[in-house]
Amino acid sequence: MEYLEKMFSLRGITAVVSGGAGAIGTVMSDALLRAGANVVVWSRTSESIDAFLERYNQSPEIRKRAHGMQVDAGDEKAVADAFDRCTEHFSLPEILINGVGGTRGKMKFIDIDLQNFRDVLDLNLVAGLVIPTKLFCRRWIETQVKGSIINLTSMASYNPLSGVWAYDAAKSATLNLTMAAANEFSAHGIRVNAIAPGFFIGKQNKALLIDEETGEYTERGKAVIHHTPFKRFGDVSELAGATVFLASTQASGFITGVSIPVDGGYLIHNI
Repeated sequence: MEYLEKMFSLRGITAVVSGGAGAIGTVMSDALLRAGANVVVWSRTSESIDAFLERYNQSPEIRKRAHGMQVDAGDEKAVADAFDRCTEHFSLPEILINGVGGTRGKMKFIDIDLQNFRDVLDLNLVAGLVIPTKLFCRRWIETQVKGSIINLTSMASYNPLSGVWAYDAAKSATLNLTMAAANEFSAHGIRVNAIAPGFFIGKQNKALLIDEETGEYTERGKAVIHHTPFKRFGDVSELAGATVFLASTQASGFITGVSIPVDGGYLIHNI
């Protein structure tokens, strides 16, 4: 156990999880907390932050290391102010998880609503990567901190998903910028990696994958299962291990610019 503690402990380190109160963000935040980190969850709504923190009402040791802030990750000034408040509350953050993202409906290409398209790009790419990465890396370079960033890529980063055009564009760009940023910031000892979740049933995609009336898989759900060698959807808890691995300098200190699929083999499907 001493070996595991040394390899994966994040004790005393402060992490920021932007979008940390969503389904995936909650699992990643919880993983960091249980590895010993101080975790500051950023979300746009106070309700989601309150719901996240309530999870630890019966765990005082973890609760004292969990904090929440209402932050718009698409606002540069708000992100800069939040970084300073995190530093004052715990210590200067050394880990950033860029977990902001999502999509808004499926449509044919000729029916794309351009404002909706721009909004989804802005959510996933600008708020979900560019602004927090820009601010954190600037501060880390100034203070000579060898930080670690974990972005959220997607199956759509590798293969387009039908009908979600802006999401496809944003997530393919997220993979590209993860590699580009890893290259640029490597001279400063800053690591930039990503986790690519496969298909996990959540609020945003449940209706697309499961028929609300029958409880059976929809045609899209069946297609996903057919394409996934494990023949099931993932459980969000299965993202915890990859999170701690990439966050730990001891475990992954020579790894940068990679995106780890946690997908039940979806990307290796063949015929």
